[in-house]
Parts: sequence; C-alpha cells; structure tokens
Amino acid sequence: MNDLRAERLQVMLSPEELAAVDDFRFKHRMPTRAAAVRELLKFGLAAVGVVDAGAGVKSSNFGVFGRGPDGHTEGGPED
Repeated sequence: MNDLRAERLQVMLSPEELAAVDDFRFKHRMPTRAAAVRELLKFGLAAVGVVDAGAGVKSSNFGVFGRGPDGHTEGGPED
C-alpha cells in the first residue's frame, strides 16, 4: 500500500451509486473501484474550488451543511 494512502475510509453506497461508480470506472478503464472513487473525489473537490484539500483546510469546510461559528447555518453554501 502507498504510504500516502495509510487511512482507510469506509463508505456505504446504494446500488445505484455503486453502479454509477462502476460505470465510471469501466468507461475510464480504471483498475479498481478505489481508484475510481479517488478520481471522482478529485473531480468533485476541483468542481467546488478546492485546489489543495490538504494543509490548512478545516474538515468542516467539506461538510454537507453550511457552518458558521455557532454550528449549522440555515442557508446553503452560498450564504
């Protein structure tokens, strides 16, 4: 295993989500589901403007809900 990939992440997917990952994987001739998921994560992070998801980025920046200093906000990411 690559030393840079020392963390394991378990994700539960619906059958439809898994089919979409597999379709992407086979269309792009990727060797594994893990490689396809990493590539999809990279595309998703780039789409929302995250250039480097590493140093200095708080985990709360990657949540589903918008957060403020007091927790969840009522609005979405645009607020």
